[in-house]
Amino acid sequence: MTEPKKRSRRGARAAKKAQRATPLTAEERAVNPGMQSGRFTPLSSTDVEKVNDAVMNVLENIGLSQAIPSCVDAVVKGGGTYKDGRLFFPRSLVEDTIANCARGFTLHAQDPVHDIDISDSKMYFGTAGAAVHIVDVHGREYRDSTLADLYNIARIVDKMDHIHYFQRSIVARDMVEPDDLDLNTLYASISGTKKHVGSSWVLPEHVDQALKLLHQVAGSEEAWRARPFVSMSCCFVVPPLRFAEDACACLESAVHGGMPVLLLSAGQAGATSPAAIAGSVVQSVAEVLAGLVYVNMLKPKHPAIFGTWPFVSDLRTGAMSGGSGEQAVLMAACGQMGRYYDLPTGVAAGMADAKLPDAQSGYEKGYTVTLAAHSGANMIYESAGMHASLLGACLESYVIDNDMLGAINRTVRGIDVNDETLSIDTMRDVCVDGPLHYLGHQQTMQLMQKEYLYPELGDRNSPKEWYEKDRPDLLQESTKRVNEILGSHFPDHIGNDLDAKLRENFNILLPRENMLPK
Repeated sequence: MTEPKKRSRRGARAAKKAQRATPLTAEERAVNPGMQSGRFTPLSSTDVEKVNDAVMNVLENIGLSQAIPSCVDAVVKGGGTYKDGRLFFPRSLVEDTIANCARGFTLHAQDPVHDIDISDSKMYFGTAGAAVHIVDVHGREYRDSTLADLYNIARIVDKMDHIHYFQRSIVARDMVEPDDLDLNTLYASISGTKKHVGSSWVLPEHVDQALKLLHQVAGSEEAWRARPFVSMSCCFVVPPLRFAEDACACLESAVHGGMPVLLLSAGQAGATSPAAIAGSVVQSVAEVLAGLVYVNMLKPKHPAIFGTWPFVSDLRTGAMSGGSGEQAVLMAACGQMGRYYDLPTGVAAGMADAKLPDAQSGYEKGYTVTLAAHSGANMIYESAGMHASLLGACLESYVIDNDMLGAINRTVRGIDVNDETLSIDTMRDVCVDGPLHYLGHQQTMQLMQKEYLYPELGDRNSPKEWYEKDRPDLLQESTKRVNEILGSHFPDHIGNDLDAKLRENFNILLPRENMLPK
């Protein structure tokens, strides 16, 4: 009597295991790119209106200095004024621009499966930089970052489910000439991942060269303009309230070349923006809205991201503190302002002060990224891999932080409340007619992967199981995962023939052998 029963149980367990192993469709997964955000509002509705009024006051009555002639011409033609070296933006001009600018656009990827729909409060995690060091977690040292490191980081990000786009994370310090740095940064990034890529340029002629390369990769200029898979990260202002001349020239080249732009204001509270957190928000919002007017005067409805990135100082030393609680609430407030204007919005979070992926790194990244993710911002830059307030990037941290981002995305998704999830019939099945537990219930099995997300590296074993598995350490496991990816994942979306053509036409310095399996 007992043997058939055992076989039945084994068969049921096997069936359940097979069910769990069946890949889910995107709609069935516990989290997906573009979950709707916006539940955290550090500013009250009255506060938001006060900030907006202050922003309009600053733009209309203080204005910005050091605008290049083409910027002055475009803004004045649209209704701005220029006096005593300062460019002023009337409230009506700013409000008209906000009302009529591009929103709800797509940031394309080389593989359309990774396209990003920036509409409403859909939220995505990505990287950024630019660190000048690589963190050696086992030697507990920092070394100069290289072009090969950048390519490797892009390959890692290409395999991370919860890092949705790749903005260049490091400065390749083995590149001597600025034009080589800009071109090869772009090449290493788009070769290492099929996801949307963000990069930056020093001079407009570097942008023009990059566009020629991108036309070849896309197949033609027309194909590039239809699906631009690279965006420009542009610090077009030098806070407080000054335009950056070379960056503005680069911005214009990007706009005319059909490249989406991330309009960045990166003042540092207490140094280049007010120490008052509210004042820091006001200045950053004003600077980015000035950039939005500028872009739309050059080309109406050009895709532009509202990139308010004010940073926090440790006022005891003046050093940036990317992992502070103040940084967390500051970025969340900027995300909230982006939603107030209904603009495609990007903020930065995850810039741990910690030098290594340790407990300090975990708590700093945890609260800074969580608040930003819930603020309503569309793009959370810097969300993985960064240490020492952006001075260091750590390969192991990209895979560790991927787990963190998945869990944070699950909190953004929230709780589904409907007749089925309220579970009255399920309770009746279990409590009246059933075994008084839910372990084998049909609802439990159906929701095991749809409602719950599981870490790839995080350890949830009991102490006994952990000990029996030789007490795995997170850093050791993350190193194994990094080595596995770098030893096996060599993206080939840019084929050999095209790559050879690019190397013939441009000064590509990443050795081809670095891009092939050993």
